[in-house]
Amino acid sequence: MSTKRDYYEILGVAKTASQDEIKKAYRKVAMQFHPDRNPGNKDAEEKFKEAAESYEVLSDPDKRAQYDRFGHAGVGGRGGGHGSGHMNMDDIFSNFGDIFGEDIFGSFFGGGGGRSGGGGRRSRGTRGSNLRVKIKLTFEEIAKGASKKIKVKKYVTCNTCSGLGAKDKNAFQSCTTCHGSGQVRKVTQTFLGQMQTVTTCPTCNGEGQIITNKCTSCKGEGRQYGEETVSIDIPAGVMEGMQLSMSGKGNAGERGGAPGDLLILVEEEPHPELQRDGLNVAFDLHISFPEAAFGISVEVPTIDGKAKIKVPPGTQSGKIFRLKGKGFPSVNSYEKGDQLIHVNVWTPQTLTADEKTMLEKMQHSGNFKPNPEKSDKGFFEKVKDIFS
Repeated sequence: MSTKRDYYEILGVAKTASQDEIKKAYRKVAMQFHPDRNPGNKDAEEKFKEAAESYEVLSDPDKRAQYDRFGHAGVGGRGGGHGSGHMNMDDIFSNFGDIFGEDIFGSFFGGGGGRSGGGGRRSRGTRGSNLRVKIKLTFEEIAKGASKKIKVKKYVTCNTCSGLGAKDKNAFQSCTTCHGSGQVRKVTQTFLGQMQTVTTCPTCNGEGQIITNKCTSCKGEGRQYGEETVSIDIPAGVMEGMQLSMSGKGNAGERGGAPGDLLILVEEEPHPELQRDGLNVAFDLHISFPEAAFGISVEVPTIDGKAKIKVPPGTQSGKIFRLKGKGFPSVNSYEKGDQLIHVNVWTPQTLTADEKTMLEKMQHSGNFKPNPEKSDKGFFEKVKDIFS
């Protein structure tokens, strides 16, 4: 799998760029690599798609925040991007005129042609709305990454009319208001001269045509409420509250409009024995006083099974052992956390008469009097070591 380029690098802007700077940069790159300016040039087409994908993320404050924090994995599947990692050209052109302005778009293609012809850009129906779902993951799934299949109830493309909304492809007529252009132009006389404004046609909602015979299954919407099984690739190292995005997996658009996105909110299932602390995993190991005094070899749970550790003789309560690399991987780097094992020496809460007698004898021995060495670290120094 090829490494995805940084979105800021693609548009040639700094990470501190404003929304206006990002929009201007996108316009410049998109016009440079537009397929109509570079016919048959696959490399230019890929760069055009790449720029559109970058703008889609960086122009959305929520997606941009996720990308800034987690990289490509924060706004897509295992490889980043938007689920599939590629944008559909129809999705790009459905929003292209909104970014460039209709007059610029029309002049760019030679006198108001647009890709759909007829004097301006025609929208293809109405874009579908985004959907949000929650997905629960175990510690093991978070550590290794996971592939999940979930059933999503949503609007899907009508099977009868394939999203047209009409009985057949002949059940359309050109809009009489905009004459098929999808837009209405209005010229106003001002003291500076004539001013022309372009708005979406209110009759056909910018589609340039009207359905004369609607599909009986979807009543002309081009979509129906149904269910779809979606496969989701979860990158290793995600965290509670992180939101991933799959482009085009939300509600289907009306009458062939672009579908919305599927937003996946990550939830962590509690582990019965382990606790998560960022990339680290914490475990409380309880041992008896004799085990602490004599030492013990013991198995402890980890994310991916059991691990055996040796507790040396004379181990004090509060001692922390570290299993290097046994924590969670970072979602956007090669960093990996550790497992921290916190030793707790168990003090009996009830004693028999014989046990009391034995302990009373022991408490007068010099070996049982607290005598910490200067080299022994205190609680706060141990905490510093953990987070350093």
